[in-house]
Amino acid sequence: MPTAPTTKSVAVLPGDGIGPEVVDAALAAVARLDLPLDLRFGDIGWEFWRQEGDPVPQRTWKLLEETDTCLLGAITSKPVRETEAELVPELRGTGLHYVSPVIQLRQRLGLYANIRPVTDLDHGRFDFTVIRENTEGLYAGLDLHGLDGALWDAVRHHPNAAASGPEHTSVTLRLQTRFGIDRLLRFGFEHALARGKRLLTLVDKPMVLRNSSNHLRERLELIAGEYPGIETEILNVDAVALWMVRRPERFGVLVAENMFGDILSDLGAGVMGGLGLAPSGNIGDHGSYFEPVHGSAPAMAGLGRANPMAVLLTVSQLLDHLGLPVPGEELRAAVRRVARARTTVTYDLGGTAGTREVAEAVADALARPADRAAAARPAVAAAGRGVLPTAAEPGTGGATDEVVDRLARLDTASVSDALDSLGVPGVLAGLAARVPGARTAGRAFTVTYRPVDATVPGFRNAANYLDEVPAGSFVVVDNHGGTECTNWGSLLTVVARSRGARGTAVHGSARDVAEIRAAGYPLFSTGVTMVSGKNRVELAATGRDVTIGAVTVRAGDVIVADDNGVLVVPAGLAAEVADRAERVEATEAAIAEAVTGGSRLDEARRTFGYAKPWEGPARGTGDA
Repeated sequence: MPTAPTTKSVAVLPGDGIGPEVVDAALAAVARLDLPLDLRFGDIGWEFWRQEGDPVPQRTWKLLEETDTCLLGAITSKPVRETEAELVPELRGTGLHYVSPVIQLRQRLGLYANIRPVTDLDHGRFDFTVIRENTEGLYAGLDLHGLDGALWDAVRHHPNAAASGPEHTSVTLRLQTRFGIDRLLRFGFEHALARGKRLLTLVDKPMVLRNSSNHLRERLELIAGEYPGIETEILNVDAVALWMVRRPERFGVLVAENMFGDILSDLGAGVMGGLGLAPSGNIGDHGSYFEPVHGSAPAMAGLGRANPMAVLLTVSQLLDHLGLPVPGEELRAAVRRVARARTTVTYDLGGTAGTREVAEAVADALARPADRAAAARPAVAAAGRGVLPTAAEPGTGGATDEVVDRLARLDTASVSDALDSLGVPGVLAGLAARVPGARTAGRAFTVTYRPVDATVPGFRNAANYLDEVPAGSFVVVDNHGGTECTNWGSLLTVVARSRGARGTAVHGSARDVAEIRAAGYPLFSTGVTMVSGKNRVELAATGRDVTIGAVTVRAGDVIVADDNGVLVVPAGLAAEVADRAERVEATEAAIAEAVTGGSRLDEARRTFGYAKPWEGPARGTGDA
């Protein structure tokens, strides 16, 4: 029997203003994915400050302790005078101090990294991330009015301070510590690796904030040595703002201190098309929460006009964090389809649809669970090994979303060992990674080309099949290994990403490799050439079996790919292969740990069963 997906618990805090209505509409759409989520609702926001004197009641902290992550709707905060005036009468004058729930969450949960994806939903021209430090910088809370002691001594010689006096002078300190800088930079590098990005840009003002910026530079140069595959640069924040507008495609991952990151991430929302499209996540070592970038917009509350797309994209980011990247990408792809069509969008995108209408359109664009299961197919074992179970049927161990997610996290070497243990060939020979560092998995969408029939006139629209590619697919293009013309390029990459494809393997040639590499799209091919396939090849079929070398790929099989190459896992064996590959990695990890601890390699191999690593690192007598 296949292992049931582990249920993840999510604290849902709708909050203030438009928060409850956009969260409610978005979650109704997400329900279409039938995910293993336990949604537990809690209290947060301005009304709880007014009535209870605490915008984050103790019961909410208890809920956050009991759940895996949190979805936050929107928060209203007001200036100092209003915070006291709007308390219920019995709480006024009791010495209560309002602290924004967002600041409370970030500080108490230790959420030091704010992740703001910036993506072109219409055309796929850019896809980068702003990572903002959450706990230090100018927003560290060291904001003082009326100075004395060392602070006054530090500023008293400024002519404006001297003219104003200590009681009428304010200072905000920009806190930057080695501890805070290092963990943020490492988070940025790891994020770049996970997303296949090859450029990390540190954003600051080094020619003005000379000493603190030099501190940043020194830490960057030190930590960059741990990530030799990623280029780094340090740019002025004003220059970055200009290039985000003019050439956003040049960026991969931007890392910035708190205030600069705050400004750039909102600029990123504008580059995307507005705050109604901008998601965010806040991550720490032991906690997280996710929220749309837009505010609570109290004047719009209850009107049903707010754009729910930011919450939907936020949920997709949350699903990635919970280890559910396949449904996360399906949700993103559905939002892209609706945003691109512009037929059912809210006022901020030039439409007239309401909140629920847009969410329902996204729900309709999602593949339903039954549709996804139907994409799987019966798999047949190698000759002489009988018939394998039918994929996605109850009890058969087929290629469920969870299984695809697990395979996506595994090294192809481990998956290959697992296939070998079952006597099933899986290597798609000759396909090389064109985008270093990419690791992905998805269900095969097969495409077959043939030479153009010269007797039939007219232009061949050979790539229109991409309009039909389901989200979460891995496109497998078969030009029978021919490398004399290309079957994939940058334009097809843009379309594939907009459809939610997880990668492409071309049994033939690709071109525009530099642009595809910059986009971070997983591409694998037999060859590379600049020669166009226009009017040289034409589409023969989609969904047809494809044979590469001695291995056959069928629609619905799981393609697993990384720098080592490309494998196909028969859909009916996907769960078993994932189980065995995970045990392979556990065995090798146990051997490595033992050797690091002083054991001989041959002894560690015998102890942990290296001869049959797919059985797991049980202590045994395996032959080294």
